[in-house]
Amino acid sequence: MRNRLLPLLIALMAGVLLALGFPLAASEAASQQQRVVVDRIDDTTRFAALAQFVTARDEQTAVTTDDVERLHTLRTELDRYQQLYGIRAGVFYRDRTAMATAPANWRLPTHGELSDSYYSALLGRRAHDPNQIWPWQHRTLAISSPIVRDGDVVAVVVTDSPTGALRTRILRGWLVLAAGELAAMAVAVLFAVRLTAWVLLPVARLDRVTHDIATGRMTSRVEAAGGPPELRRLILSFNEMADNVEEVLDQQRAFVANASHQLRNPLSALLLRVELLGLELPAGHTEAESVKEEGHRLAQVLDDLLGLAVAESGAESGDSHRAVTDIVELVRTRVAAWRPAGERAGTAVEFTEPPDPGAATGWADPVALSSALDAVMDNAIKFTAGSAKDGAGAAGRNGEGVSVRIAADDDHVLITVADSGPGLTDEELARIGDRFWRSNRHQNVQGSGLGLSIARTLIGQGGGAIVFDRREPHGLEVTLKVPRRAPVRV
Repeated sequence: MRNRLLPLLIALMAGVLLALGFPLAASEAASQQQRVVVDRIDDTTRFAALAQFVTARDEQTAVTTDDVERLHTLRTELDRYQQLYGIRAGVFYRDRTAMATAPANWRLPTHGELSDSYYSALLGRRAHDPNQIWPWQHRTLAISSPIVRDGDVVAVVVTDSPTGALRTRILRGWLVLAAGELAAMAVAVLFAVRLTAWVLLPVARLDRVTHDIATGRMTSRVEAAGGPPELRRLILSFNEMADNVEEVLDQQRAFVANASHQLRNPLSALLLRVELLGLELPAGHTEAESVKEEGHRLAQVLDDLLGLAVAESGAESGDSHRAVTDIVELVRTRVAAWRPAGERAGTAVEFTEPPDPGAATGWADPVALSSALDAVMDNAIKFTAGSAKDGAGAAGRNGEGVSVRIAADDDHVLITVADSGPGLTDEELARIGDRFWRSNRHQNVQGSGLGLSIARTLIGQGGGAIVFDRREPHGLEVTLKVPRRAPVRV
């Protein structure tokens, strides 16, 4: 969500800055040009004042000495102006002939912006708003002012200014503006990052706690800190919902535990009476044995229900003693304990130790991990032995049975228990570990369908996991993933 929200905010802010930047750039260019236009208008006005009383077209037609002096003064000022600023300037009569120009051979063009400015001044309009010049345009700036005598326009003062300096100033102004835009964009990005973090902080916490609850840590709650008011209200509602769900689950587990405990005593008494009654029955009577077998199966289901309730209660309350544990030693001990049971069932139980046993240490509760491993070992031995009795895959089974091995990576210690049973289909692999679920093909194997559920709950207490997969050519592989170190809680 952060990867979608942050680019959206940055794009929005960049759009706003660009929408402001283009008008500002145009305004900067217009402002720079307006300063030049005002200066040129002042210059043309001054030349118009000098040329207003010049009546002679040249020295030969001058009537008085004053006419000669005025004409000489005008030409001198125009020459000095052109030499000093590099701007061509001239005074032209209505018939486009020159009164005075600088340089001396300069003449009006017959078309273009300079010609349009000249004709506009002939109509009595002083140029004050020429077309905008942009940095990439290599053209001149034409400004004209009319010379009015007795109410009539008798001549026009024209200046043709190079725009290199103007375009440079515009470009510098744009660079300053661009630097300001970049600085504003950097501030906007920083603001967007902080805003996104502030908005998504409750969402991240909510996601983490939702994952905790989904994986069985029902005591996790979201801390209401920071974020928009709507998300804070959502967090409060979520915590209330989690409290209600936890209370319902606690009541359910309490009921299961109490029911299992309360049923065990009457069932034990019933089994005792069945045994006593069986002593009085004639030899060869099998009904009493069938009743006892069903009674023991029911007792096993009650024990498993009680074990599952205790395991889930311990997982949620955090009442486990997790510490750095020697996984190899723990597995070696449990395999040794289960090897006699495998021998009685006709199943070999083998343990392959890692090359460096001392390196396989994990963060776990030894009692919970042992119980989880016991449930997996019991399941593996039962199904391997049951498969052998049924004759499924009996050919070529030399040396096959239950194998246990340990591997380690940077994050987990992996305990893999592989059996030589009939295995499971893809649909069955998706359901294995669910409470009371058993494959329809394996209903003849004794069990309640709770052993692997208990193992999953116990291994999940310390942040571990249990993974089920096929073993080729037949059988099931169950991998217990134990974290190498204590999880870091954010």
